[in-house]
Amino acid sequence: MAGDSSFPDVDTDGSEKSEEMEIVVNVGGVRQVFYGDNLNQYPETRLAELVNCLSGGYDSIFSLCDDYDPGKREFYFDRDPDAFKCIIDVYYFGEIHMKKGICPICFKNEMEFWKVDLKFLDDCCKAHLSEKKEELEEIARRVQLILDDLGVDASESRWKRCQKCIWKFLEKPESSYPARVIAVLSFLFILISSVVMCVGTIPDLQVVDAEGNRMEHPTLDSIETACIGWFTMEYVLRLISSPNKLHFALSFMNIVDVLAILPFYISLTLTHLGAKLMELSNVQQAVQALRIMRIARIFKLARHSSGLQTLTYALKRSFKELGLLLMYLAVGIFVFSALGYTMEQSHPETLFKSIPQSFWWAIITMTTVGYGDIYPKTTLGKLNAAISFLCGVIAIALPIHPIINNFVRYYNKQRVLETAAKHELELMELNSAEGKAAGSRSELEDLSREGKDDPFYSSRIKVSHSDTFIHLLSEEKNYRTRLQSCK
Repeated sequence: MAGDSSFPDVDTDGSEKSEEMEIVVNVGGVRQVFYGDNLNQYPETRLAELVNCLSGGYDSIFSLCDDYDPGKREFYFDRDPDAFKCIIDVYYFGEIHMKKGICPICFKNEMEFWKVDLKFLDDCCKAHLSEKKEELEEIARRVQLILDDLGVDASESRWKRCQKCIWKFLEKPESSYPARVIAVLSFLFILISSVVMCVGTIPDLQVVDAEGNRMEHPTLDSIETACIGWFTMEYVLRLISSPNKLHFALSFMNIVDVLAILPFYISLTLTHLGAKLMELSNVQQAVQALRIMRIARIFKLARHSSGLQTLTYALKRSFKELGLLLMYLAVGIFVFSALGYTMEQSHPETLFKSIPQSFWWAIITMTTVGYGDIYPKTTLGKLNAAISFLCGVIAIALPIHPIINNFVRYYNKQRVLETAAKHELELMELNSAEGKAAGSRSELEDLSREGKDDPFYSSRIKVSHSDTFIHLLSEEKNYRTRLQSCK
């Protein structure tokens, strides 16, 4: 349209000063009137460039807008009018607030289109934008992981491909049916090992050795050895196939795996070699101390439970609330234990011998446990106990709501991200199918001219799958596409 002669010539005599110029902008059907003196406050923005573009001809005009009516001096833009209403606040108030209901990523793209710097965006809106950016990055990461699992790089060595297969087999149960079977087996081994550890402490199921010491039943010991063998094999295979072995070794869950299997081998070493280096009684005490570390294997369940992982994240995000809880309890314990000690001193059979000893009574009272081994006997002491009980209930209840909110927010966020990643993959598959259909039609037309007697005809019309464009993984900005998808 830049060369269309149907438009009248643009006024270039410069008789009208840019500061006094009035321009009309039509964004998505919504008309706005601006004056040059307002727009020129920020000369690098797109609207300010409109003031001075008339003297440059239609090439200059259409480089800034989608259409132009020279009779009305009205510029047309096919953009989001709601976001535009927020962005023009910068010319009047010097800052921008994002309206509720607008996608933050779309709003950022709109600001970039109108050439308005993000520094004018209010801090609260920047925080919301950062959160959405993190969500998109997480979606992109998940999509990329799925694509990496589906794709096969022919340039990789056989050992690399084998490593990827083992890693996917052990770390991603959703990748295949055998991988799900392995995940269920690992879950069962953890349960069996934990049950065997508990059952082995029952005196009726223990046996007496030649020296009169009680020890676990040989059958339970064999089951324990089989479980440790499974855990060891699983850990070694995951370590060998890990893409980043340092990150793997320092991961919290993998440290738990090491703590779950290490006591078994240390106990085995002490049993067979330690007797030569130290007394037998000391060896048995060391073995008993290491056996108690077997409780760490119960934390292996978190690897197979998204609920436990969500709970761990919620507690991690609730350190502030948990710190407040501990502070409230610490203050209450100190105050009520001191009061209890003072009030109970007049009773001849008092159980409050000292303030530190009274700490135990304050703890079990404020946490509503109440063992009954220490209790007040005077009227004032009982009144103090009642008040401490009520204060303890209130102190414990205060941080529960934020912790639950963090749990629900993170759980819902994970579900949304998972759904968004699947939706992104579906869009990619749809785009790939459309591209295949278009390519197939053009190729069929070419082949029809050559004739169908070609023996390679059927193989040539097949279109292979290829990498598709991922919006979240590309630096290219498709403003309108992203805007329409968010609407």
